[in-house]
Amino acid sequence: MSDPSIILPKDPAALMAFALEMAQKAARVEALEAEVSALKSREVALNERLDRLNDILKIFNRGRFSRKSETLQAPPAEDDEQLVLLFEEVATGVGALEAEIRKGRPKSSSSPSRPRKSLPAHLERIEVVIEPDEPEEHAGKQKVRIGEDRSERLDVVPVTYRVIVTVRPRYAYKDKSIDGVLQAKAPNHIVEAGLPTEALLAHIAVSKYADGLPLYRQEAIFARQNIEVSRQVMASWMGAVGFELTTLHAYMMAQLLKGERLFADETVLPTLSPGNGKVLHNYLWAYVKDDRPFGGGDPPIVVYQFEDGRSGDRPKRHLAGFNGVLQVDGYAAYNQLEKAPDANAGIQLAGCWAHVRRKFYDLHANNSSPVATQTVEIMSTLWHHEDKVRGQSPEARAAYRLKHGKAIVEALFQLWEKTSSQISQKSSLAKAIDYALRRRKVLERFLYDGRIELDSNIVERAIRPQTITRKNSLFAGSDGGGRTWAIIASLIQTARMNGVNPQAWLTQTLQRIADGWTVSRLDELMPWNFKPDQADA
Repeated sequence: MSDPSIILPKDPAALMAFALEMAQKAARVEALEAEVSALKSREVALNERLDRLNDILKIFNRGRFSRKSETLQAPPAEDDEQLVLLFEEVATGVGALEAEIRKGRPKSSSSPSRPRKSLPAHLERIEVVIEPDEPEEHAGKQKVRIGEDRSERLDVVPVTYRVIVTVRPRYAYKDKSIDGVLQAKAPNHIVEAGLPTEALLAHIAVSKYADGLPLYRQEAIFARQNIEVSRQVMASWMGAVGFELTTLHAYMMAQLLKGERLFADETVLPTLSPGNGKVLHNYLWAYVKDDRPFGGGDPPIVVYQFEDGRSGDRPKRHLAGFNGVLQVDGYAAYNQLEKAPDANAGIQLAGCWAHVRRKFYDLHANNSSPVATQTVEIMSTLWHHEDKVRGQSPEARAAYRLKHGKAIVEALFQLWEKTSSQISQKSSLAKAIDYALRRRKVLERFLYDGRIELDSNIVERAIRPQTITRKNSLFAGSDGGGRTWAIIASLIQTARMNGVNPQAWLTQTLQRIADGWTVSRLDELMPWNFKPDQADA
């Protein structure tokens, strides 16, 4: 049906031009409709891909972060960084798809706001005011400000290296009866007559021992700024830092041994042998004091000790004088630490249910054993109950466990004992059951002592940063490097456990040590007493 509002030209040439223009418009409309249809189809396909990737991420994150009572996923392995990197790439792919979908949509004047966490208050705020362009017809008129919209975005200024120039003027008195020259003393530094400030030493140490950035990579970062600082020079600086922190490391170990309950674990630390260049299998032993799960008020502490072996005499020497509960995995070297049955003081071992669970989980994941699946399902209820008493007093935790957990534990051991008599002792299931049965006494202790945790994941979390640093660094370099590693990493990781910025703490601490901080005030240097705005007394 024709549109009566359109007046057709009477001239044939004008009519032909009009018809051509209308045909071009119709072609453009058809092309736009086809483009819109294609974009809609593409958006549907992109959304389908996005949904698939998001489903993968949800499954992965449920396995990593959901409560153990709600998942049969195995606890994260010590070396699961590659898996985490894989899913980081999946998340990156999700971000790319979302950007592509947004790109195909028409821009709107206002986008819906998304709730997000506010940025930390201590960050510097730089306000950028964007004034609107004034329409010509309103030029010269007075404007009244009736409000504003504010938004915050996180920005970064790349690391800026600078040179501190210290000037010490020399003065001579005009009165010739006074001899000598007046000049201020040169400030003290950790590396005397050297290049680095204490802030730079702290930056290098935290980058290596907290962020897993080995010295050869830091050397390359310096080189991008045309700064020549070799890894050998930085290594000597770290040796000096480790030496100055030795007293703090010993003080922390003394405080740790005062705890009622400790965790212990160890990990290999490959080290180059002097002279022949061979790699030796040395070890970092980790000891953790963390009373927060049973309502304790003492600060958490982790101390690493470097050793050339893994035998039981090492922890025996490290823990000399400790009287309390030591929670460990199933490594036999700890057994000789157990106090005699008639002793009034000494070390009492407690087991780790997570290590038991992992052995059954492997069989469950392979669908090779209904008993293993049943075990994992029953054990998950133990973690469910643990969540309800976390942070309560030891007495309250023990009472709750006896009421709700004892029957679960007894059912597990009854299942294992019954199954053990019916299967080949050479099977993987038999080995998993034997692992649990041989440790029954230390595994059941958590029921009666509220200070004991269900697992030793606290110390495994303290070990994990060192395994990442070890992977990136390949080896410690030497036994001296291993000891330095243990000292610096202990203090940095303790700062992190106490919610303290390790670089700010280490910078302040190194400056204080250089200025001659007295040994009688060591406790003030501890990470848990860090006060960034406090002026030194």
